[in-house]
Amino acid sequence: MYCGTCLRDNTVASELMARGHDVSLLPVYTPTRTDERNVSDAHVFFGGISVFLEQRVPLFRRMPAVLDYLWDVPAVIKAATGKGVSVDPKDLGELTVSMLKGEAGFQAKEIGKLVAYLQQQPPYDLIVLPVSLLIGLAKPLKQALHRPIVCMLQGEDLFLDFLSADHSALAKDLILAHAPQVDAFMATSDYYSDYMSGYLGLDRKTIHTVPIGIHLDGHDPSPRPWKETLTIGYLARIAPEKGLDLLAAAYRILRKEKGLPPSRLRAAGYLAPEHKGYLREIEDKLQAWGLRGEFEYFGEVTREAKIAFLKDVNVFSVPSPYAEPKGLYLLESMANAVPWVQPRHGAFPEMERRTGGGLLFEPNDAQDLATRIMTLVNNPHLAGHLGRNGAEGVQAHYTAAKMAERTLEVFDKVLGPARRPATAGSAP
Repeated sequence: MYCGTCLRDNTVASELMARGHDVSLLPVYTPTRTDERNVSDAHVFFGGISVFLEQRVPLFRRMPAVLDYLWDVPAVIKAATGKGVSVDPKDLGELTVSMLKGEAGFQAKEIGKLVAYLQQQPPYDLIVLPVSLLIGLAKPLKQALHRPIVCMLQGEDLFLDFLSADHSALAKDLILAHAPQVDAFMATSDYYSDYMSGYLGLDRKTIHTVPIGIHLDGHDPSPRPWKETLTIGYLARIAPEKGLDLLAAAYRILRKEKGLPPSRLRAAGYLAPEHKGYLREIEDKLQAWGLRGEFEYFGEVTREAKIAFLKDVNVFSVPSPYAEPKGLYLLESMANAVPWVQPRHGAFPEMERRTGGGLLFEPNDAQDLATRIMTLVNNPHLAGHLGRNGAEGVQAHYTAAKMAERTLEVFDKVLGPARRPATAGSAP
């Protein structure tokens, strides 16, 4: 899948590299996958197979590291994880807690392999951990490399809330216990900076907001005529937390109650094996409503196909019931001058304030979502105005360059005003 965190990390790393900084982007668990040029290292640390075996079989925790090469090869990891991995909360909870225990966990050998590799590299100015779920690495990395540690916050609460109550509580306690080893946290939105401070019990003063950004190359903000046949677009993972079912319900209201003529509801994005039933349920409901022929799922799309998809959309919506900390897809929508309708929670209200690129609706309310979409249907001039606002807003606030600049500002604060970093290591 195209992982939003990997996309963000790859974008900021490539932008820092373009500015002359020396960045090592180190994959963790599996090779990273992005829809732009991948600048990550070919070496995968904490290889998914090794981590699994060490969690389940004590023998592998003591096995010589050189033997791990057999299953740490990226191609082997890809083959093993290509059809998905376990999403059982118990399995994930035990592994998450073990990883957060750091050197006291079952994956201590993997920490040693990472430290040994980093000690062979030219000295880094600082180390960036991409999520707080890897904060168990902070202490051993700091002790071995004697460099400051920065930790990103970008959506971990959704994962932690999925775990059992006991595992979730223990994981949060461990994150908080490791927090003193971190010199600064960076969150992807003002909303998430505030939220994670309370959620994890972190000092709000240690959290810096670094809004996400995208490369605008290839995106097309030019005005497009409002088509007679409306197309409503959804571009995100096909999963309950993204809200495609809510958009389908709103589409029924539009067609059956609000007088919308025959239109098109189009969706694209990664579909995990465990969510195929979720998509079938949506399709079955649309069939029962007599609307199945107006819905099309395009699957996972490349960057080029994504832009082509957005160029054919009149109104964009990913009505996530989960309060999103990033909303990368919304930037892509606005970069193509597509007006949007999003829930009034998470990062979306601040995106609306900065860009004026869309309308907000009450979260989880299909009726209000349908009403807002109908507002744009009935007022193409407003839709065009919002589209133009969004394109200008992304250019002003949410480019890869802006994200890199803000990242460097945080690095300056961590390292001191007299020294901007020349190198930065990151493990996505």
